[in-house]
Amino acid sequence: MKQKIVSALAVAMLLGTLAPAALAQNIAIVNGKAVPKSRMDALSQQVARSGRPVTPEMEGELKKEVIAREIFMQEAQKMGLEATEDFKTQIELARQTLLIRELFMDFQKKNPVSDADIQAEYDRFVAANSGKEYKARHILVEKEADAKAIIASIKKGAKFEDIAKKQSKDPGSGAKGGDLDWANPSSYVSEFTEALVKLEKGKMTETPVKSQFGWHIIRLDDVRQAELPKLEEVKPQVAQQLQQQKLAKFQEDLRSKAKVE
Repeated sequence: MKQKIVSALAVAMLLGTLAPAALAQNIAIVNGKAVPKSRMDALSQQVARSGRPVTPEMEGELKKEVIAREIFMQEAQKMGLEATEDFKTQIELARQTLLIRELFMDFQKKNPVSDADIQAEYDRFVAANSGKEYKARHILVEKEADAKAIIASIKKGAKFEDIAKKQSKDPGSGAKGGDLDWANPSSYVSEFTEALVKLEKGKMTETPVKSQFGWHIIRLDDVRQAELPKLEEVKPQVAQQLQQQKLAKFQEDLRSKAKVE
């Protein structure tokens, strides 16, 4: 009898030492089923990746969310919903999404953008955008006759800005009195660019300029050397752009190698 009592005490002590350890792995027991802490950890990581801090208050909300999900999942299982074809299809789609995400994350981890890549891309940007910037205004109309009438009206004293607001067909600049802001001349269509760079500051085109969009009356307000951002100011954006380009090429390479029948 004494030996049985000792054995029973030993078992009780063993269970007592195991219980806290087992409990540490779970955040709750719902209807007799353990809810593992790993689910809450995964949810916390998702929140952290979205940029939100995981505060003690947030952890409490996440715990409630994980427990609620377990309750709802158990009810759905009880109703046999996970045996439906629609559910199986949705599970497969979710599985594909997660696997593809892991594939892309793995590629990005193994193929980081180097500082040399960023510098080279920045140098290309500077080469393409250096030089002069032009601050211009324009009025866009459909007919040459209308453009000629506007030029004549401005020469007689009408304000360029007022006519642009009333008659320009360019929805972007028209409301701003034709203002196109500072821009590299190469950003415009060739006919517009050719006419713009020939103008003196403060002057307007004497004849309408035709492009694929219609007829333009152009006025050059100012010229300056291009003010480009420093590498440090745009480095994160350049890195992100290059990473997206790498990922897009990786995806395209996989598509081209795949045998699709």
